[in-house]
Amino acid sequence: MEQIIDISVVVPLYNEEESLPELHAWIVRVMKANNFSYEIIFVNDGSTDSSWQVIEELSKTDPAVHGIKFRRNYGKSPALHCGFQASKGRVVITMDADLQDSPDEIPELYRMIVEDGYDLVSGYKQKRYDPLSKTIPTKLFNATARKVSGIHNLHDFNCGLKAYRSEVVKNIEVYGEMHRYVPYLAKNAGFDKIAEKVVHHQARKFGKTKFGGLNRFVNGYLDLLSLWFIAVFGRKPMHVFGFLGTIMFFLGFVAILIVGGIKLTAIIQGVPAPLVTDSPYFYIALTMMVLGTQLFLAGFLGELISRNAAGRNHYQIEKTI
Repeated sequence: MEQIIDISVVVPLYNEEESLPELHAWIVRVMKANNFSYEIIFVNDGSTDSSWQVIEELSKTDPAVHGIKFRRNYGKSPALHCGFQASKGRVVITMDADLQDSPDEIPELYRMIVEDGYDLVSGYKQKRYDPLSKTIPTKLFNATARKVSGIHNLHDFNCGLKAYRSEVVKNIEVYGEMHRYVPYLAKNAGFDKIAEKVVHHQARKFGKTKFGGLNRFVNGYLDLLSLWFIAVFGRKPMHVFGFLGTIMFFLGFVAILIVGGIKLTAIIQGVPAPLVTDSPYFYIALTMMVLGTQLFLAGFLGELISRNAAGRNHYQIEKTI
């Protein structure tokens, strides 16, 4: 029978060779001080430095260290997904590898899950050591995410330091760049006991940020829109596409009848009337009917095709420890 442990710490990383020994020692110190049984899962997201060699060396001296090595760089979401699938802890803690997340927060995060009964606890870096070029867009992004997701008590959706009940990570699918919206994914899966904890944010000690870039904010909004649409209409695409298509087709059809009726009335009364095709409204109506038909067919096809593409979360893993 598989042994149940208290905590699984999942650490996605890309080129963080300098930080790993210190992070490992810090996590171990916290775990031993609180008598937790634990495992540390380092997910090496195609690093080009010596990160994997460091993980291998750590695993030789600490049996609690496990590693997953991607053949190439996939991104933070795939790294979290594979770490979640490999985790065995009663509570799963995620943190970044750059030492900006403090392992000293782990005991309280664990308590909030186990004793307070939360499904997910998200860290809130109230005082940040990031430049304004990052903090201002982050505030706007989080305000939008709160509005769209309906999770109004979270101020920092993208904080890497989070705690989950094991059932949560085993029942959500983190793909693409959806790591920003794990709380929203959890809520959509029925895990709505979500809390926030103010956590300490430290300045980066080594190098520069590895996950992200200037385009992450644009991508973040696009992902949020996609997730909202899937959450609302993912199971019933015909409801939105079919409805819009029907409305457009109906309006176009009515417009065609009006244009044709005017022409027919003129003929009956013996009054000269321009050709139907001379009226711009004829082409507008025809376009609406064509678009309406296409939208209706899109909704119908959406009902037939599963949104979960085969192989979405199949990644090339070179080695595991």
